[in-house]
Amino acid sequence: MRFIHLEGHRFWLIFILLIILIGIVSKAEVNKLQNIKQNVKENKNSTALSQAEKTPLPTTPTIASTLPFTSSPIPTSTPTTTITLYPVTKVIDGDTINVKIDDQIKTIRVIGINSPETVDPRRPVECFGKEASEKAKKLLIGKNVRLENDPTQGDTDKYGRLLRYIFLEDGTDFGLTLIKEGYAYEYTYNIPYKYQKQYKQAQKEAEENKRGLWADNVCITPANTPIPTPAQTSVNFNTTSDVLSPAPATEIQTITQTSNFVCNCSKTCSQMSSCEEAYFQLNNCGCQARDGDKDGVPCENLCQ
Repeated sequence: MRFIHLEGHRFWLIFILLIILIGIVSKAEVNKLQNIKQNVKENKNSTALSQAEKTPLPTTPTIASTLPFTSSPIPTSTPTTTITLYPVTKVIDGDTINVKIDDQIKTIRVIGINSPETVDPRRPVECFGKEASEKAKKLLIGKNVRLENDPTQGDTDKYGRLLRYIFLEDGTDFGLTLIKEGYAYEYTYNIPYKYQKQYKQAQKEAEENKRGLWADNVCITPANTPIPTPAQTSVNFNTTSDVLSPAPATEIQTITQTSNFVCNCSKTCSQMSSCEEAYFQLNNCGCQARDGDKDGVPCENLCQ
């Protein structure tokens, strides 16, 4: 009985030891498994982080991508316009000046205006001519000007003068200013020019407001002034020697205007009834606009 009792104790002792050993082994295995899992997790995290660093971040969608496409102009910078200015070297009279272009002195005849004559040796100084010249000098001497051509008027006149509009640096139209203030007449030479409407309106306002040469009792010319015209040259034939002998030097005849023409400086050449009326308006009335090139012959389309 005692042996059986001892064997029973040994059995339970061994059983307990086995249980303890199994527990120890199981705990070790559990720790080992946990370490393996932890390593696997850390490896996964490390791999994911590496992939994230290599993979570019997705771009945030913009509002434009969710809206329907609309075509709009791309803003562009506006090109700057270069304005060329030329120094005025001399004022000849109210409608003619000299400027320096490429180191050369060029004479400019202003388009669309005609001022009273002051420098033509063939003719006396005309009414308000000095005032017009002084006004032009005040506006232009020592200044730089912009020149503008007009394809309708050609590049030069028959004297080789450049035909141009003149503008001051601040944009002031020189010709328009002279007409508006009564220092010049509006002048159309056969073909209407670019600023004709503005110039004609300026003269109308100057007349209505009696400015400058349009003022009362400023420019008074006597009626029926003789109009000089060249007499026809005749040739005498010498019958005794059969030699041509020239007639005496050409004489100047004076023709007194007997027609009842009325002074009207706003009348254009196309509105004149004859060359005689054109001379009447020029010489009797002082309508210098009818002789734009200042050669003494008015309305050359009538009097050529």
